[in-house]
Amino acid sequence: MIEKYEGFIFDLDGTIYRGENIISNADKTVNYIKASGKKIIFISNKTTGSIKDYYDFLYSKGLNIYENDIVSSTTVTKKYLSGTFLRSKFFAIGEDNFVKEIEESGLVYSEIPEEIDILIVTLDRTLNYNKLEIAARAIENGARFFAANIDDTCPVDEGEILDAGSTISALEKRTHKKLELNFGKPSVFMFEEIKRRLKVDLKKVLLIGDRLETDIALGNNFGIDSALVSTGVKYYPNEADGIKPTYYLNSVADLLNCKS
Repeated sequence: MIEKYEGFIFDLDGTIYRGENIISNADKTVNYIKASGKKIIFISNKTTGSIKDYYDFLYSKGLNIYENDIVSSTTVTKKYLSGTFLRSKFFAIGEDNFVKEIEESGLVYSEIPEEIDILIVTLDRTLNYNKLEIAARAIENGARFFAANIDDTCPVDEGEILDAGSTISALEKRTHKKLELNFGKPSVFMFEEIKRRLKVDLKKVLLIGDRLETDIALGNNFGIDSALVSTGVKYYPNEADGIKPTYYLNSVADLLNCKS
């Protein structure tokens, strides 16, 4: 399997690790692929930490990687906003680390609905009613409605927790306005960043992830072979909507011996 491909795109949460624990033998698999001279990139829709945070965690767990091997939806969101909405006022349903990174990209944070130009939704474990109402009133006042990711849930050690997709659905019902742009998987914004970093013929690339509507959909949308692992979010075949991976794996460790 590893000999068949020249590049590998790995999701992180639920694929390489879950909560604070590395998936069994994920480190050995990644290190073997790296030692084989293959190209690797890690992609994540999670925005609660910086790229350095993710790198430090993965490196501490034994993965022989570089910080530049990691792309998050925060990375892609910042790139788009700084190039298009520099100095605009924004509000985020997101955690402090995410808000800080958006501010560092040249936008100005505000909690006043009437002056907010852009609302950005992402994973927020501090979500409360006040944040939802600021966001809703901002949208009603004409703020652009964006998301750093659209995952309904995020896998953790104990199971799954509420993620951006559920918040987006609530805001769409509250405001009768639809989400305009998503910068995370499976968006074209994420795809372009992957392509720029990986620099491998996409016909020779394998994408590995645990979520159909983001990871596998990204592969389907852009002609990349994909493998669905069962170590992350719960898989509901009746909700697949025609999204199918090239391979089904128990975990990333099966890359050395898998069936299509």
